[in-house]
Amino acid sequence: MELAGSGRLVLQFAPFSSALDAGFWHELTQRKLNDYRLDESPRNIRGYYYNGDPAGLPTRLTLEFSAFDVNAVTPPRCCPAFGTLYNTNTLQSFKSIDKKALLEQVGKETWDAIKSGRAIEDPSLLNSFLLLTFAIQTLQDSYNELCQKEEVTAVPYFLVKYTEDSVSLASLRNWNEFFKGQTKVTVGVYDPCTLTQYPGWPLRNFLILIAYNWGSFLDSLEVLCFRDRTMQGVRDTQHSIIFEVKLPQMASVTDCPKCVGWEKNQKGSLGPRMVNLSECMDPKRLAESSVDLNLKLMRWRLVPTLGLENVVTTRCLLLGAGTLGCNVARTLMGWGVRQITFVDNAKVSYSNPVRQSLYEFEDCLDGGKPKALAAVEKLQKIFPGVKVEGFNLSIPMPGHPVNFSAVTMQQAQKDVEQLEKLICSHDVIFLLMDTRESRWLPTVIAASQRKLVINAALGFDTFVVMRHGLKKLKQESGEPAASAAATATITSSLTGCSLFSNIPGHKLGCYFCNDVVAPGDSTRDRTLDQQCTVSRPGLAMIAGALAVELMVSILQHAEGGYAVASSSDDRLNEPPTSLGLVPHQIRGFLSRFDNVLPASLAFDKCTACSPVVLDHFEKEGFQFLANVFNSSHSFLEDLTGLTLLHQETQAAEISHDKYFVAWTGSAMLMECRELKVG
Repeated sequence: MELAGSGRLVLQFAPFSSALDAGFWHELTQRKLNDYRLDESPRNIRGYYYNGDPAGLPTRLTLEFSAFDVNAVTPPRCCPAFGTLYNTNTLQSFKSIDKKALLEQVGKETWDAIKSGRAIEDPSLLNSFLLLTFAIQTLQDSYNELCQKEEVTAVPYFLVKYTEDSVSLASLRNWNEFFKGQTKVTVGVYDPCTLTQYPGWPLRNFLILIAYNWGSFLDSLEVLCFRDRTMQGVRDTQHSIIFEVKLPQMASVTDCPKCVGWEKNQKGSLGPRMVNLSECMDPKRLAESSVDLNLKLMRWRLVPTLGLENVVTTRCLLLGAGTLGCNVARTLMGWGVRQITFVDNAKVSYSNPVRQSLYEFEDCLDGGKPKALAAVEKLQKIFPGVKVEGFNLSIPMPGHPVNFSAVTMQQAQKDVEQLEKLICSHDVIFLLMDTRESRWLPTVIAASQRKLVINAALGFDTFVVMRHGLKKLKQESGEPAASAAATATITSSLTGCSLFSNIPGHKLGCYFCNDVVAPGDSTRDRTLDQQCTVSRPGLAMIAGALAVELMVSILQHAEGGYAVASSSDDRLNEPPTSLGLVPHQIRGFLSRFDNVLPASLAFDKCTACSPVVLDHFEKEGFQFLANVFNSSHSFLEDLTGLTLLHQETQAAEISHDKYFVAWTGSAMLMECRELKVG
């Protein structure tokens, strides 16, 4: 508003709006329960304010979980504000507090600091929260230099001298030397206000300080409200304002001036503001906000380009809830994955809990809980925010006939349909079973549905972790399937082994591409102890972790599952993703603590992902699968041409008295042997 006849605007100030983070309330609750209890003594706390908010937002005084540590580090480009916490035990105590007396007490302390000169040495005594910005580059540079000199992230108040070409700044304590008797001076305030005509709250007590100490010597006081914002990643100080102020005469004032400062509530009156903290204090909600802290720090500090959203939203299907399944699930949760589904048909046995991290002794009692369901219970206990399901489901397998009865056949068909639905509704399929043949059906279904498959298999002290080649959509392919002799670059040739590189994701092989025989019943005629996977205890943890890390690296690549496979030779080259390489396979040898990264082509005669198998599956459906389940392994070998390949190989062995090179399906490994006609 204008003063009558003066032509001048009345100087007004934008008050702070308190911004109390949920972490502040949580920390206060913990301290109240564990430390303060019934003690209502005042506590020193610390906040900060920032002046980079967009126009129109209120000036915020922020208190977060670190508010109770007065020596905590102030966030960049923020000013600290020190205050006092009065925490009462009852609503009646809160209402009975003499708020006017408290405010006057704080005002008197500020006044004493002004009169004694302590506020000159420590300007933070004038405010509890400050932030500074500047509009012109010269002043901005000078301000940065002053901050460095004062060893702070932001200086709340400063002295200014400027011409058309230069700007000089000094700290408040240097007033007499800096101005040397000048009667027209300029001062600066780090202003958090977003209003176009008025300064923020931090200027009020600063003006009182100047009026009391130097007001009688000044003819004119110019105030620069320094506002430093970041707009679209660029530092912008054009919102700073500058104006003249007429100071009151205060040299002879001895009594504390009238104090104001209580914040108005939502109704615009001076009363308490009510905050519903029930949701903020819910442990489940607190867990959700805290569980991904490591991931956020990873992106903030180390990998700014890390695409966490791609990982967190990935729906993962774990086929197998044993040793590998448990370790994969825990690592997925560590990466923030929120949707996990288990499939397994076994029950928890007494030997499981020591090796399988999601089970306990109680899960083994009364015959044992179904593993898929027990794993769900444990994940929900570990983190209630995870969306997890379990299916006690059998996966039909080649070499395990299902034609004994109509009931058995009907159940097998239901199991296949259920597996197809699960694979369709998930993004990444993990094959974590303990037999080779159990991986065949999900490999076929996932290849048909163009789903990313991560496969992990264990030996005693060796493991293989691999991604299956991701088939192109039919309308995108436009090329015949790769054969064992398909084009690839041989990067090195070792005794008994050839390595390939530069293989795109759609030409990579699957788990079965390296075999020249169809999967069959691998547990037939084996005793129970022979059927169990016997591995070094740490092997599953290593393989399970690598399986998840491989998935995450794939998700960071712009081409996803179609990414060109990285090889061991790429370890010294520029990595294709922010997390490093994206290999096809990781083959580990624990006995010598070594990993290699081979890559192999898809085999046109593969019994799982070759075009002829996928074509029969997509056209005939369960009837084709039933033929595979109920026939010997020769059915798939005849269909894919492996039988003919075996016959041609035998003929070649008989007709040639020389070294013969027999290629496996993907041409990854070569077996070199001397054949003599006898």
